[in-house]
Amino acid sequence: MTTVTLLNEKGTGTDNARLYEVTMGSYSIQTLVTASPSRAGSWLGTYTRNREDLVVGLDVEWRPNTQPNMQNPVATLQLCVDNHCLIFQILHAPSIPRSLTSFLANTDFIFVGVGIQNDVDKLLRDYNLRVSNFDDLCFLAAQELEIFGLHWAGLTTLARDVLDLDYHKPRHVTLSPWDTRFLTNDQVGYAAIDAFLSFQIGHFLIQ
Repeated sequence: MTTVTLLNEKGTGTDNARLYEVTMGSYSIQTLVTASPSRAGSWLGTYTRNREDLVVGLDVEWRPNTQPNMQNPVATLQLCVDNHCLIFQILHAPSIPRSLTSFLANTDFIFVGVGIQNDVDKLLRDYNLRVSNFDDLCFLAAQELEIFGLHWAGLTTLARDVLDLDYHKPRHVTLSPWDTRFLTNDQVGYAAIDAFLSFQIGHFLIQ
């Protein structure tokens, strides 16, 4: 069972930042949701400064493409380190912080996710953000666990096989309007858990 609790809120407009606690079983994920470049930059400084060989869970969401050849832009970028998650509403941000650009380009960090190549390609196409060092959790898990079929696994399967954790991704949230200015609690929980599980699986397989 997942619960999402708003802990505090600061600022208005694009400077707005909401801090949530997302709880899934015994896990508690401190989650910052913001479109503010400065607040996103502060998050990066707090949780990634002076760290080397850092594993980072990465995921993106966008409004579902409902027509052939439709390519809706990335609406949210999720990053997770330990039990701290940033949901950066990049579609609504007035600018991209330089700290984010340099963070994603830092080859000392490895960004992990399921189907991450597609996410990396979309970030480059939509925002000219280059992720320099990344690895797909499916290939990592298949190699480390020596289970060939995991090459095509989804996040729920990897959570079960790597972490022994049952997790269900609600389809109605997957297909929800991620470009909305204010995310619902269901969206916050979904986005945070995706990035958090990516971090947990990657940390288990790499460290």
